Amino acid sequence: MITAANLRTHTVKDLAAMAKRKGIPGWHSMRKEQLVRAMVKLAKANATSRNKTAGRRNSGKPSPGTCAKPLSPQAQRRLKKIQANLARAKDLAHKSTVQSNGHASDRLVVMVRGPYWLHAYWELTRQSIERAQAAMGQHWHGAQPVLRVVQVARDGTTNSARKTVRDIEIHGDVDNWYVDVQDPPKNYQLDIGYRAICGKFYSVARSNVVSTPRPGAADSASDANWTAVAEDFDRIYAMSGGYSEDSNGSDLKEVFEERLHRPMGSPMVTRFGLGAGGVGCERRDLSFQVDAELIVYGATDPNAHVTLKGEPVRLEDDGTFSMRFALPNRRQVLPVVASSGDGVEQRTIVLAVERNTKVMEAVIREPDE
Repeated sequence: MITAANLRTHTVKDLAAMAKRKGIPGWHSMRKEQLVRAMVKLAKANATSRNKTAGRRNSGKPSPGTCAKPLSPQAQRRLKKIQANLARAKDLAHKSTVQSNGHASDRLVVMVRGPYWLHAYWELTRQSIERAQAAMGQHWHGAQPVLRVVQVARDGTTNSARKTVRDIEIHGDVDNWYVDVQDPPKNYQLDIGYRAICGKFYSVARSNVVSTPRPGAADSASDANWTAVAEDFDRIYAMSGGYSEDSNGSDLKEVFEERLHRPMGSPMVTRFGLGAGGVGCERRDLSFQVDAELIVYGATDPNAHVTLKGEPVRLEDDGTFSMRFALPNRRQVLPVVASSGDGVEQRTIVLAVERNTKVMEAVIREPDE
Protein backbone atom coordinates (compact mmCIF):
# COMPACT_ATOMS: atom_id res chain seq x y z
CA MET A 1 0.00 0.00 0.00
CA ILE A 2 1.52 3.31 -1.11
CA THR A 3 0.95 6.19 1.34
CA ALA A 4 2.39 9.67 1.61
CA ALA A 5 4.05 8.77 4.93
CA ASN A 6 5.85 5.80 3.39
CA LEU A 7 7.03 7.82 0.42
CA ARG A 8 8.42 10.63 2.57
CA THR A 9 10.89 8.18 4.14
CA HIS A 10 12.67 7.91 0.76
CA THR A 11 15.21 10.38 -0.61
CA VAL A 12 14.47 12.67 -3.53
CA LYS A 13 16.72 10.55 -5.71
CA ASP A 14 14.79 7.36 -4.86
CA LEU A 15 11.44 9.07 -5.38
CA ALA A 16 12.57 10.39 -8.76
CA ALA A 17 13.61 6.87 -9.83
CA MET A 18 10.24 5.48 -8.72
CA ALA A 19 8.35 8.22 -10.59
CA LYS A 20 10.36 7.50 -13.73
CA ARG A 21 9.47 3.76 -13.59
CA LYS A 22 5.78 4.57 -13.15
CA GLY A 23 5.81 6.95 -16.10
CA ILE A 24 4.87 10.13 -14.20
CA PRO A 25 5.38 13.06 -16.57
CA GLY A 26 7.69 15.89 -15.42
CA TRP A 27 9.31 13.83 -12.64
CA HIS A 28 12.80 15.20 -13.36
CA SER A 29 11.81 18.76 -12.38
CA MET A 30 9.68 17.90 -9.31
CA ARG A 31 10.67 18.44 -5.73
CA LYS A 32 10.25 15.81 -3.02
CA GLU A 33 6.72 16.82 -1.92
CA GLN A 34 5.58 17.08 -5.52
CA LEU A 35 6.89 13.57 -6.25
CA VAL A 36 5.06 12.24 -3.17
CA ARG A 37 1.71 13.80 -4.20
CA ALA A 38 2.06 12.62 -7.82
CA MET A 39 2.71 8.99 -6.85
CA VAL A 40 -0.11 8.94 -4.26
CA LYS A 41 -2.49 10.29 -6.89
CA LEU A 42 -1.38 7.63 -9.38
CA ALA A 43 -1.85 4.86 -6.80
CA LYS A 44 -5.41 6.01 -6.02
CA ALA A 45 -6.30 6.11 -9.72
CA ASN A 46 -5.01 2.56 -10.25
CA ALA A 47 -6.97 1.27 -7.24
CA THR A 48 -10.20 2.86 -8.48
CA SER A 49 -9.78 1.26 -11.93
CA ARG A 50 -9.21 -2.19 -10.41
CA ASN A 51 -12.32 -1.91 -8.24
CA LYS A 52 -14.54 -0.98 -11.22
CA THR A 53 -13.25 -3.92 -13.24
CA ALA A 54 -13.86 -6.34 -10.37
CA GLY A 55 -17.37 -4.97 -9.86
CA ARG A 56 -18.30 -5.51 -13.49
CA ARG A 57 -16.90 -9.04 -13.40
CA ASN A 58 -18.87 -9.96 -10.29
CA SER A 59 -22.13 -8.49 -11.59
CA GLY A 60 -21.84 -10.45 -14.83
CA LYS A 61 -22.15 -7.34 -16.96
CA PRO A 62 -19.91 -7.12 -20.02
CA SER A 63 -17.11 -4.60 -20.07
CA PRO A 64 -17.57 -1.43 -22.13
CA GLY A 65 -16.94 -2.13 -25.80
CA THR A 66 -17.69 -5.88 -25.46
CA CYS A 67 -21.50 -5.77 -25.24
CA ALA A 68 -23.14 -8.59 -27.24
CA LYS A 69 -25.27 -7.09 -29.99
CA PRO A 70 -28.69 -8.68 -30.61
CA LEU A 71 -28.96 -10.80 -33.73
CA SER A 72 -30.51 -9.18 -36.76
CA PRO A 73 -33.81 -10.63 -38.07
CA GLN A 74 -31.95 -12.14 -41.04
CA ALA A 75 -29.41 -13.83 -38.73
CA GLN A 76 -32.23 -15.12 -36.51
CA ARG A 77 -34.01 -16.65 -39.51
CA ARG A 78 -30.79 -18.27 -40.67
CA LEU A 79 -30.12 -19.69 -37.20
CA LYS A 80 -33.64 -21.14 -37.00
CA LYS A 81 -33.22 -22.72 -40.44
CA ILE A 82 -29.92 -24.34 -39.41
CA GLN A 83 -31.52 -25.69 -36.22
CA ALA A 84 -34.48 -27.06 -38.20
CA ASN A 85 -32.17 -28.78 -40.70
CA LEU A 86 -30.18 -30.39 -37.89
CA ALA A 87 -33.36 -31.64 -36.22
CA ARG A 88 -34.69 -33.01 -39.53
CA ALA A 89 -31.41 -34.77 -40.29
CA LYS A 90 -31.65 -36.53 -36.93
CA ASP A 91 -35.32 -37.51 -37.30
CA LEU A 92 -35.48 -40.94 -38.94
CA ALA A 93 -39.29 -40.68 -39.09
CA HIS A 94 -39.14 -37.45 -41.12
CA LYS A 95 -39.84 -39.13 -44.50
CA SER A 96 -41.81 -42.02 -43.06
CA THR A 97 -45.18 -42.85 -44.59
CA VAL A 98 -46.12 -45.21 -41.75
CA GLN A 99 -49.02 -43.08 -40.53
CA SER A 100 -50.43 -42.45 -44.01
CA ASN A 101 -50.16 -46.13 -44.93
CA GLY A 102 -51.80 -47.18 -41.70
CA HIS A 103 -48.91 -49.26 -40.33
CA ALA A 104 -48.58 -49.27 -36.57
CA SER A 105 -45.11 -50.77 -36.34
CA ASP A 106 -41.61 -50.07 -37.55
CA ARG A 107 -39.95 -52.09 -40.26
CA LEU A 108 -36.52 -52.34 -41.81
CA VAL A 109 -36.32 -54.48 -44.94
CA VAL A 110 -33.11 -55.53 -46.68
CA MET A 111 -32.94 -56.83 -50.24
CA VAL A 112 -29.96 -58.44 -51.95
CA ARG A 113 -28.99 -56.61 -55.13
CA GLY A 114 -25.86 -58.62 -55.95
CA PRO A 115 -22.80 -60.25 -54.37
CA TYR A 116 -21.52 -56.91 -53.06
CA TRP A 117 -24.65 -54.80 -52.59
CA LEU A 118 -27.63 -54.73 -50.23
CA HIS A 119 -30.57 -52.33 -50.43
CA ALA A 120 -32.13 -51.27 -47.11
CA TYR A 121 -35.58 -49.69 -46.91
CA TRP A 122 -37.27 -48.53 -43.69
CA GLU A 123 -40.45 -47.02 -42.29
CA LEU A 124 -40.33 -45.81 -38.67
CA THR A 125 -43.05 -44.34 -36.46
CA ARG A 126 -42.82 -41.04 -34.62
CA GLN A 127 -43.45 -42.84 -31.34
CA SER A 128 -40.37 -45.03 -31.80
CA ILE A 129 -38.11 -42.02 -32.32
CA GLU A 130 -39.52 -40.41 -29.16
CA ARG A 131 -38.90 -43.63 -27.23
CA ALA A 132 -35.30 -43.67 -28.46
CA GLN A 133 -34.82 -40.09 -27.28
CA ALA A 134 -36.23 -40.90 -23.84
CA ALA A 135 -34.15 -44.07 -23.51
CA MET A 136 -30.86 -42.37 -24.44
CA GLY A 137 -31.44 -39.45 -22.05
CA GLN A 138 -28.44 -37.15 -21.87
CA HIS A 139 -26.73 -39.07 -24.71
CA TRP A 140 -29.43 -38.01 -27.18
CA HIS A 141 -27.94 -34.56 -27.77
CA GLY A 142 -24.88 -35.86 -29.63
CA ALA A 143 -26.46 -39.06 -30.98
CA GLN A 144 -26.06 -39.88 -34.69
CA PRO A 145 -28.61 -41.94 -36.72
CA VAL A 146 -26.87 -45.00 -38.19
CA LEU A 147 -27.42 -48.24 -40.06
CA ARG A 148 -25.52 -51.01 -38.25
CA VAL A 149 -24.33 -53.80 -40.57
CA VAL A 150 -24.14 -57.16 -38.77
CA GLN A 151 -22.69 -60.36 -40.19
CA VAL A 152 -24.62 -63.45 -39.14
CA ALA A 153 -22.73 -66.75 -39.06
CA ARG A 154 -25.00 -69.79 -39.23
CA ASP A 155 -23.83 -73.20 -38.07
CA GLY A 156 -26.64 -75.23 -39.61
CA THR A 157 -28.82 -75.09 -36.49
CA THR A 158 -31.00 -72.40 -34.98
CA ASN A 159 -27.95 -70.86 -33.34
CA SER A 160 -26.22 -67.91 -34.96
CA ALA A 161 -23.35 -65.59 -34.08
CA ARG A 162 -23.62 -61.86 -34.70
CA LYS A 163 -20.59 -59.71 -35.55
CA THR A 164 -20.88 -55.96 -36.11
CA VAL A 165 -19.15 -55.06 -39.38
CA ARG A 166 -19.57 -51.27 -39.32
CA ASP A 167 -21.95 -48.37 -38.71
CA ILE A 168 -23.12 -46.22 -41.63
CA GLU A 169 -24.13 -42.67 -40.72
CA ILE A 170 -27.46 -41.74 -42.34
CA HIS A 171 -29.94 -38.86 -42.03
CA GLY A 172 -33.67 -38.24 -41.88
CA ASP A 173 -34.06 -37.00 -45.45
CA VAL A 174 -33.84 -40.56 -46.85
CA ASP A 175 -35.80 -43.77 -46.32
CA ASN A 176 -33.51 -46.20 -48.17
CA TRP A 177 -29.78 -46.82 -48.51
CA TYR A 178 -27.46 -48.98 -50.62
CA VAL A 179 -24.92 -50.87 -48.50
CA ASP A 180 -21.71 -52.29 -49.91
CA VAL A 181 -20.51 -55.58 -48.41
CA GLN A 182 -17.42 -57.73 -48.94
CA ASP A 183 -16.31 -61.35 -49.37
CA PRO A 184 -19.51 -63.04 -50.63
CA PRO A 185 -21.24 -65.30 -49.95
CA LYS A 186 -22.17 -64.04 -46.47
CA ASN A 187 -25.28 -63.67 -44.30
CA TYR A 188 -26.19 -60.17 -43.11
CA GLN A 189 -28.73 -58.42 -40.92
CA LEU A 190 -29.13 -54.66 -40.38
CA ASP A 191 -30.18 -52.57 -37.39
CA ILE A 192 -31.33 -48.96 -37.63
CA GLY A 193 -31.08 -46.65 -34.66
CA TYR A 194 -28.95 -44.06 -32.88
CA ARG A 195 -25.32 -44.20 -31.73
CA ALA A 196 -24.19 -41.91 -28.90
CA ILE A 197 -20.79 -40.22 -28.77
CA CYS A 198 -19.77 -42.71 -26.07
CA GLY A 199 -20.58 -45.62 -28.43
CA LYS A 200 -23.90 -46.61 -26.86
CA PHE A 201 -26.33 -47.88 -29.53
CA TYR A 202 -30.13 -47.88 -29.38
CA SER A 203 -31.84 -50.02 -32.03
CA VAL A 204 -35.19 -48.86 -33.38
CA ALA A 205 -35.76 -51.72 -35.86
CA ARG A 206 -34.01 -54.90 -37.06
CA SER A 207 -34.14 -56.33 -40.58
CA ASN A 208 -34.58 -59.75 -42.11
CA VAL A 209 -31.49 -61.96 -42.60
CA VAL A 210 -30.22 -62.04 -46.20
CA SER A 211 -27.57 -64.06 -48.02
CA THR A 212 -25.34 -62.59 -50.72
CA PRO A 213 -24.68 -64.87 -53.73
CA ARG A 214 -21.31 -65.98 -55.00
CA PRO A 215 -19.61 -63.65 -57.48
CA GLY A 216 -20.37 -64.43 -61.09
CA ALA A 217 -24.09 -64.82 -60.63
CA ALA A 218 -26.25 -62.54 -62.75
CA ASP A 219 -26.28 -59.24 -60.90
CA SER A 220 -29.25 -56.94 -60.75
CA ALA A 221 -28.55 -53.33 -61.67
CA SER A 222 -28.33 -50.99 -58.70
CA ASP A 223 -30.72 -48.08 -59.05
CA ALA A 224 -32.68 -45.90 -56.67
CA ASN A 225 -36.17 -47.08 -57.62
CA TRP A 226 -38.15 -50.29 -57.84
CA THR A 227 -38.07 -50.64 -61.62
CA ALA A 228 -35.07 -52.97 -61.58
CA VAL A 229 -36.57 -54.88 -58.65
CA ALA A 230 -39.79 -55.45 -60.61
CA GLU A 231 -37.82 -56.84 -63.55
CA ASP A 232 -36.07 -59.43 -61.37
CA PHE A 233 -38.28 -59.58 -58.29
CA ASP A 234 -38.35 -63.40 -57.94
CA ARG A 235 -34.57 -63.71 -57.63
CA ILE A 236 -34.21 -60.64 -55.38
CA TYR A 237 -37.07 -61.83 -53.15
CA ALA A 238 -35.51 -65.28 -52.85
CA MET A 239 -31.97 -63.99 -52.05
CA SER A 240 -33.48 -61.64 -49.46
CA GLY A 241 -34.96 -64.57 -47.54
CA GLY A 242 -38.53 -64.33 -48.85
CA TYR A 243 -38.92 -68.04 -49.55
CA SER A 244 -36.93 -69.22 -46.53
CA GLU A 245 -38.96 -71.34 -44.12
CA ASP A 246 -37.03 -70.16 -41.03
CA SER A 247 -37.11 -66.47 -41.99
CA ASN A 248 -39.55 -64.00 -40.50
CA GLY A 249 -40.15 -62.26 -43.81
CA SER A 250 -43.55 -60.67 -43.14
CA ASP A 251 -42.16 -57.14 -43.47
CA LEU A 252 -40.29 -58.10 -46.63
CA LYS A 253 -43.45 -59.62 -48.09
CA GLU A 254 -45.52 -56.53 -47.25
CA VAL A 255 -43.01 -54.13 -48.81
CA PHE A 256 -42.76 -56.17 -52.02
CA GLU A 257 -46.56 -56.44 -52.33
CA GLU A 258 -47.06 -52.72 -51.67
CA ARG A 259 -44.38 -51.53 -54.08
CA LEU A 260 -44.86 -54.11 -56.86
CA HIS A 261 -48.67 -54.47 -56.52
CA ARG A 262 -48.57 -58.24 -56.76
CA PRO A 263 -48.95 -61.12 -54.29
CA MET A 264 -45.76 -62.62 -52.87
CA GLY A 265 -45.43 -66.17 -51.65
CA SER A 266 -44.37 -69.34 -53.38
CA PRO A 267 -42.92 -68.80 -56.87
CA MET A 268 -46.15 -70.13 -58.40
CA VAL A 269 -48.34 -67.73 -56.43
CA THR A 270 -45.93 -64.84 -57.04
CA ARG A 271 -46.07 -65.20 -60.79
CA PHE A 272 -49.73 -66.12 -61.37
CA GLY A 273 -51.71 -65.62 -58.16
CA LEU A 274 -54.36 -68.01 -56.87
CA GLY A 275 -56.66 -69.62 -59.39
CA ALA A 276 -54.29 -69.11 -62.34
CA GLY A 277 -55.84 -70.05 -65.66
CA GLY A 278 -59.33 -68.91 -64.76
CA VAL A 279 -62.48 -70.83 -63.93
CA GLY A 280 -64.30 -72.72 -66.63
CA CYS A 281 -61.49 -72.43 -69.17
CA GLU A 282 -60.43 -75.50 -71.08
CA ARG A 283 -57.03 -76.56 -69.80
CA ARG A 284 -54.35 -77.63 -72.25
CA ASP A 285 -51.25 -79.62 -71.43
CA LEU A 286 -48.32 -77.38 -70.65
CA SER A 287 -45.43 -77.77 -73.08
CA PHE A 288 -42.15 -77.70 -71.19
CA GLN A 289 -38.65 -78.67 -72.31
CA VAL A 290 -35.23 -78.10 -70.73
CA ASP A 291 -31.83 -78.75 -72.26
CA ALA A 292 -28.26 -77.87 -71.33
CA GLU A 293 -24.98 -77.04 -73.01
CA LEU A 294 -21.42 -77.08 -71.76
CA ILE A 295 -18.93 -74.26 -72.26
CA VAL A 296 -15.25 -75.02 -71.73
CA TYR A 297 -12.91 -72.03 -71.75
CA GLY A 298 -9.35 -71.24 -70.71
CA ALA A 299 -6.08 -69.54 -71.64
CA THR A 300 -2.54 -70.60 -72.49
CA ASP A 301 0.50 -69.40 -74.42
CA PRO A 302 -0.56 -68.03 -77.84
CA ASN A 303 1.97 -70.36 -79.56
CA ALA A 304 0.77 -73.51 -77.78
CA HIS A 305 -1.35 -76.32 -79.25
CA VAL A 306 -4.55 -77.30 -77.38
CA THR A 307 -6.80 -80.32 -77.83
CA LEU A 308 -10.10 -81.26 -76.18
CA LYS A 309 -10.93 -84.99 -76.31
CA GLY A 310 -8.28 -85.23 -79.02
CA GLU A 311 -9.84 -82.55 -81.19
CA PRO A 312 -7.77 -79.38 -81.86
CA VAL A 313 -8.97 -76.15 -80.26
CA ARG A 314 -8.58 -72.80 -82.00
CA LEU A 315 -6.70 -70.18 -79.94
CA GLU A 316 -7.32 -66.44 -80.06
CA ASP A 317 -4.41 -64.06 -80.55
CA ASP A 318 -4.04 -63.64 -76.76
CA GLY A 319 -4.05 -67.40 -76.11
CA THR A 320 -7.65 -67.65 -74.85
CA PHE A 321 -10.04 -70.30 -76.13
CA SER A 322 -13.61 -71.50 -75.63
CA MET A 323 -15.73 -74.35 -76.92
CA ARG A 324 -19.47 -74.85 -76.61
CA PHE A 325 -21.17 -78.17 -77.22
CA ALA A 326 -24.15 -80.26 -76.15
CA LEU A 327 -24.27 -81.79 -72.70
CA PRO A 328 -25.85 -85.25 -72.89
CA ASN A 329 -27.66 -86.79 -69.96
CA ARG A 330 -24.72 -88.87 -68.68
CA ARG A 331 -21.25 -88.59 -67.16
CA GLN A 332 -18.36 -87.41 -69.34
CA VAL A 333 -14.60 -87.22 -68.87
CA LEU A 334 -13.00 -84.45 -70.91
CA PRO A 335 -9.19 -84.34 -71.14
CA VAL A 336 -7.81 -80.94 -72.20
CA VAL A 337 -4.16 -81.04 -73.33
CA ALA A 338 -1.84 -78.07 -74.02
CA SER A 339 1.57 -78.53 -75.69
CA SER A 340 4.21 -75.82 -75.95
CA GLY A 341 5.07 -74.47 -79.39
CA ASP A 342 8.42 -76.30 -79.42
CA GLY A 343 6.85 -79.55 -78.23
CA VAL A 344 9.06 -79.74 -75.12
CA GLU A 345 6.34 -79.32 -72.45
CA GLN A 346 2.85 -80.75 -72.21
CA ARG A 347 0.15 -80.17 -69.60
CA THR A 348 -3.18 -81.97 -69.15
CA ILE A 349 -6.32 -80.97 -67.23
CA VAL A 350 -9.18 -83.47 -66.96
CA LEU A 351 -12.77 -82.25 -66.54
CA ALA A 352 -15.36 -84.70 -65.22
CA VAL A 353 -18.95 -83.49 -65.68
CA GLU A 354 -22.27 -85.23 -65.23
CA ARG A 355 -25.80 -84.32 -66.25
CA ASN A 356 -28.61 -86.03 -64.41
CA THR A 357 -31.99 -84.84 -65.64
CA LYS A 358 -35.15 -85.82 -63.76
CA VAL A 359 -38.65 -85.07 -65.03
CA MET A 360 -40.95 -84.59 -62.06
CA GLU A 361 -44.63 -85.37 -61.93
CA ALA A 362 -46.92 -82.51 -63.00
CA VAL A 363 -48.86 -80.59 -60.32
CA ILE A 364 -52.34 -79.43 -61.23
CA ARG A 365 -53.60 -76.46 -59.19
CA GLU A 366 -57.34 -76.24 -58.78
CA PRO A 367 -58.96 -72.78 -58.97
CA ASP A 368 -60.37 -72.96 -55.42
CA GLU A 369 -57.01 -73.78 -53.77
